Amino acid sequence: MKLPGSETTYRVRLRGEWACFTRPELKTERVTYHVITPSAARGAVEAVLWKPAIRWHVRRIAVLSPFKFATIKRNEVSKVVPVRNARAMMRGEDVPDYFADEDRSQRNALVLRDVDYHVDVAFTMTRRAGPEDNPLKFDEMFRRRLEKGQYHMAPYLGCREFPAIVEPARDDDPTPIDVSMDLGRMLLDMDFGRPNRPVFFNAVMTKGVIEVAPMPRREDGREAS
Repeated sequence: MKLPGSETTYRVRLRGEWACFTRPELKTERVTYHVITPSAARGAVEAVLWKPAIRWHVRRIAVLSPFKFATIKRNEVSKVVPVRNARAMMRGEDVPDYFADEDRSQRNALVLRDVDYHVDVAFTMTRRAGPEDNPLKFDEMFRRRLEKGQYHMAPYLGCREFPAIVEPARDDDPTPIDVSMDLGRMLLDMDFGRPNRPVFFNAVMTKGVIEVAPMPRREDGREAS
């Protein structure tokens, strides 16, 4: 299947024992969406192949396993690193020591168990592509790495402690679940513009399949990314 701009669509299988795709409105104690978000799916695919010259887009998500939720307790820190401290460290300046063990708190998290998805993705070339970059080069690179299970960083399902298996979709994979429901407002992705902003869409699952909305266009006509 070809998409506008002669993009090739790849069907990738993502699965794992645990997952948590945190709803942004419920951050103190994590509550997962029912389904992997497009941004999380993109991140898992980028773990196989990420280059400045390309940008991945998630087109469709198929849920292959029934929803199974679990409540767990996690040790988390209560604070985030101040931006000014991060910038000071980048400049090589001294910053106050931070001891995580002194700032831990136990929090509940509603997570998913035994998740399994088919994700349809495509890439487009970016403005950072060089003269030696072309779609065929990255197509061959991605197919080879996906088939061999090679990652340039560990893929995960929402949280880094929940590892993902990323592999090619096969003909004998499970079929989408026979469930249809309105999943409500879901995080689509981040628009890394000025300023950065989250983009949401209304996610509707029909017989286990979610058609992912495209990122909106900016004023200059380019797709937000």
